[in-house]
Amino acid sequence: MAQALRLAERGLYTTSPNPRVGCVLAREGSAVGEGWHERAGEPHAEVHALRAAGEAARGATAYVTLEPCSHHGRTPPCADALIQAGVARVVVAVQDPNPKVAGQGIAKLRAAGIEVECGLMETVAHELNIGFFARMTHGLPWVRSKIAMSLDGRTALNNGESKWITGEAARQDVQRWRARSCVVLTGIGTVLADDPQLNVRGIETPRQPLHAVVDSRLQMPPSARLLQQRGAVIYTATQDAQKIAALEQAGAHVMVLPDTNGQVDAAAVLRDLAAQGCNEMLVEAGSKLNGALLKACLVDELVLYLAPQLLGDMARGMAQLGELTRLNQRIDLDWQDIRQVGKDLRIVAKIRK
Repeated sequence: MAQALRLAERGLYTTSPNPRVGCVLAREGSAVGEGWHERAGEPHAEVHALRAAGEAARGATAYVTLEPCSHHGRTPPCADALIQAGVARVVVAVQDPNPKVAGQGIAKLRAAGIEVECGLMETVAHELNIGFFARMTHGLPWVRSKIAMSLDGRTALNNGESKWITGEAARQDVQRWRARSCVVLTGIGTVLADDPQLNVRGIETPRQPLHAVVDSRLQMPPSARLLQQRGAVIYTATQDAQKIAALEQAGAHVMVLPDTNGQVDAAAVLRDLAAQGCNEMLVEAGSKLNGALLKACLVDELVLYLAPQLLGDMARGMAQLGELTRLNQRIDLDWQDIRQVGKDLRIVAKIRK
């Protein structure tokens, strides 16, 4: 199963909106075939492994990181392929949360007389597809907020200068988070201040993430570099037809999603992106949008890069959370990973909900 999970990781940047899945076929302690799902619309991991094994698949045990599918999508059901190949036993890491599967693949295998076990290395398999699980179970992507800051929690000087707080190694590390994400979300303040590209650089990947911008008043300039790539989605609260037409002429797609306060409805933004098949979202924004998402309990995970420097009280903070008057209003975190990246520290922490 560990090998199947390593194979599944090869699809880290390529499989969305599908999950990352690996499969190993073994007989008498030796692997006879293996494969992983490479891209949506192409054969699943089990099919690649069965093709590699050939006749050796008959009587073998299949180790697969996600429950074999039982329905016809862009490819036939993998449960049927395992049955037809004569596999004797299937070990599944975790059940598929997709309502179209959700135990039906396991049931189909058992009905065909195949022994099935489930739960081996389940936690690792779930983490590998944490965005897919979030989208299938909650209708929302898994939201990571990436923040580069000084040791005293400051992301820019009071005048907006922020290049660069962290070092080159940390900035390159961010590219890997972008590459695995389906969408990168930012706010109009970041666009106006930095005119970022937010694309994947220095990593071989067949796709770039979708770009989404929260822009309540449609201040986005049609010349922004974000619009020169794959068409960005701009979420706004205004119905200004002239501005919408100009941005759509520049290649953007504009969605009007206001809340009751005349701002963009952040939860509606996430639901819309999930409906487009986005499993994992990376937020690269300023303190205003970070604060709004945190206060709305819409952030799942923080990826923090801490530089060994102090920027002082007047520098800008990581998130505008307002004043807390009671400790039970705080946002609690669970550390997931702490390591040094170049001269900086990278902390990955999940929001405790």
